[in-house]
Amino acid sequence: MSTPITTIGFDADDTLWQNEQFFQLTQERFADLLAEFAEPDHLMERLLAAERRNLGHYGFGIKGFVLSMIETALEVTEHKVPGEVIAELLAAGQEMLQHPIHLLPHVGETVAALAAEFELVLITKGDLLDQERKLAQSGLGEFFDAVEIVSDKTPATYARAFAKAPHGPAGAMMVGNSLKSDVLPALAAGAFAVHVPHDLTWVLEQAESPKGAHRFFELPDLGGLPGLIDGLRR
Repeated sequence: MSTPITTIGFDADDTLWQNEQFFQLTQERFADLLAEFAEPDHLMERLLAAERRNLGHYGFGIKGFVLSMIETALEVTEHKVPGEVIAELLAAGQEMLQHPIHLLPHVGETVAALAAEFELVLITKGDLLDQERKLAQSGLGEFFDAVEIVSDKTPATYARAFAKAPHGPAGAMMVGNSLKSDVLPALAAGAFAVHVPHDLTWVLEQAESPKGAHRFFELPDLGGLPGLIDGLRR
């Protein structure tokens, strides 16, 4: 490693704490509510299409997800969806926005240990208020030197987030569960990238692994991160 790592960026949802499982549970509830109007597989296809086309309007997060469910419900029922169903979808979204935070394995001790030696930056997509709430409830906020809540993650996002590091992106590492958002654009910006897969990763966050990239690494969980970094120093 020619350039020492001084800064570590972390994704939040499904890297530090559980997130996607609550979306999937709500989708199951959505399918039950619309069961008389559409088969589950067809309904999920329509919902995914709505989410994909709405990203540019609503961005990532729960609010956009709820609006996409309502739009899909209107489509599959030809605008005859009962008001009670809309109310249920709104209530489901509110429940998601209030759900307790559950840290993933080894997160607490790893973040605390690395914070003693490195500058830590949280780089996450989603609703501003919701992400701030989750960070506050996680108990991890004190360990981060900076927090970036962004509309999307591109190479320019990481170049900006790591610009203040002593060596810029070259001396930074991004850690996350999404190959599409956390790994590929961070590598393109010149940073190290560590993929920590999660069992539940949204289909729109999936991408091909950059096998052979010399700054790319993969770990089963965050517990191995300090050891990985120590190994890079040798």
